[in-house]
Amino acid sequence: MRLKNKIAVVTGGNSGVGLGIANAFRSEGAFGTITGRNKKTLDTALEQLGNDFIGITGDVTNLDDLEKIFKGTFEKFGKIDVLVANAGGAIEGIDLGSVTDFGEESYDKYMNLNVKSAYLSVQKALPYMNDGGSIVLIASVAAHIATPGMSVYGAAKAAVISFAKGFSLDLLSRQIRVNVLTLGSIDTPVFAKMVPEEHIDYAKQLWANFTPVGRIGQPSDVANAAVFLASDASSFILGTEITVDGGFSVMNLMK
Repeated sequence: MRLKNKIAVVTGGNSGVGLGIANAFRSEGAFGTITGRNKKTLDTALEQLGNDFIGITGDVTNLDDLEKIFKGTFEKFGKIDVLVANAGGAIEGIDLGSVTDFGEESYDKYMNLNVKSAYLSVQKALPYMNDGGSIVLIASVAAHIATPGMSVYGAAKAAVISFAKGFSLDLLSRQIRVNVLTLGSIDTPVFAKMVPEEHIDYAKQLWANFTPVGRIGQPSDVANAAVFLASDASSFILGTEITVDGGFSVMNLMK
């Protein structure tokens, strides 16, 4: 029970990595809130989590929605101990592409979801957080490994990694630690946004073939690391990036 009676908010906790983190937090004794834009998936997630978590619908790029999320959590549970700014990733219907053809509108949407949302989630959570709390940001190995057509996404996640360092300095006086989990390929519904349905299994196997441990990650792999960063066991760790990718980035950087 490493998070016994801790109050947590997990944005994008209605599926995939976010739901995996929320489940692990609940198992470790935490209470709190998961968020998502889709009420149906949010309700389905809450069926797994039981009465320990509530769901608040909202768009993490919208200031009013963020205020609703954190104020609502505070009113239900009290001050927040842990924030996991997980919402982000690929945007359904907008294919990533080269700088030669990836336009301004697509650029803005990806930056809003992956950079602006992380910044504003932290900023709006702070008035409702306990001193000595923990903030966990979510990034991607795309920040470190250049891939054709992924420059905007990679830049967005590199910014999130930088936030962990800068926010940690900003919040030293409140002893709020900020760290970042940098993820490799994780088995979540995001595959359906990135590749056609008939190619999903092939894409997963392809990633597994390039991952030293021989498989893609599971949400539970990320959740285990998130529990550590949220708990007092990591009290001497801040501004740090922990890579959860089965050795993928190490292998590729050595090529």
